[in-house]
Amino acid sequence: MPQHTKTALSVNLNKVALVRNTRHLGIPSITRAATLCLEAGAAGITVHPRPDERHIRAGDVHDLAALLKAWPDREFNIEGNPFHNLMDFVRQVRPHQVTFVPDSEGQFTSDHGWTFPQDAERLKPLIAEAKALGARVSLFMDPIPEAMAAAKAVGADRVELYTETYASAYGMPKQAEVLAAFKATAEAALKAGLGINAGHDLNRDNLHTFLTTVPGVQEVSIGHALIADALELGYTETVRAYNACMSQV
Repeated sequence: MPQHTKTALSVNLNKVALVRNTRHLGIPSITRAATLCLEAGAAGITVHPRPDERHIRAGDVHDLAALLKAWPDREFNIEGNPFHNLMDFVRQVRPHQVTFVPDSEGQFTSDHGWTFPQDAERLKPLIAEAKALGARVSLFMDPIPEAMAAAKAVGADRVELYTETYASAYGMPKQAEVLAAFKATAEAALKAGLGINAGHDLNRDNLHTFLTTVPGVQEVSIGHALIADALELGYTETVRAYNACMSQV
């Protein structure tokens, strides 16, 4: 069995919305950005609509859900805290995947995963509801191998490995040590029967090393770095560059 199938690229559009929200002109367009990324070969679109709507707004979620109906071979992933506003979107638009993230309402950006057994009982009914609505459920998790069986036990289909620690260590003396923890966690996830996603601060420089070391990564969700690259290269060339990086695995 090969170590990797082709890893899917889901483009996170939060930063496009952040720029748009600084004015009242409706530009840059979220749906136009999504269309260009999908046309260039992105496998899906990700958004993380926070309660304060500082970037993605409720209307964006519905507009993207409508847009993706024209792309039946691509996926819509909605991230967020299921104890805030996330489940309303899951019930309304029925995304392909929902990623549960334990961030607070005013949090600058996601910075930690779920904790087991502490979060298990409150997550179980919401995971079950999301799955009953037809969504694949992924849990945002730190690279802790022993937590993978617990994530599976509460009903998760996948985990999204929180990769900020890897990105910070990339090119530094601790890179090998940090990567070893991700590799061990991925192996534990696969053993538990979980699918594997990854995201946070992955970019064109560090992505290849991560994917060639960490087994079984089915999807990466990339926003900040990809949108920053797109400011220089354009959406089309940027998506193609990330896909080319992943195709070398």
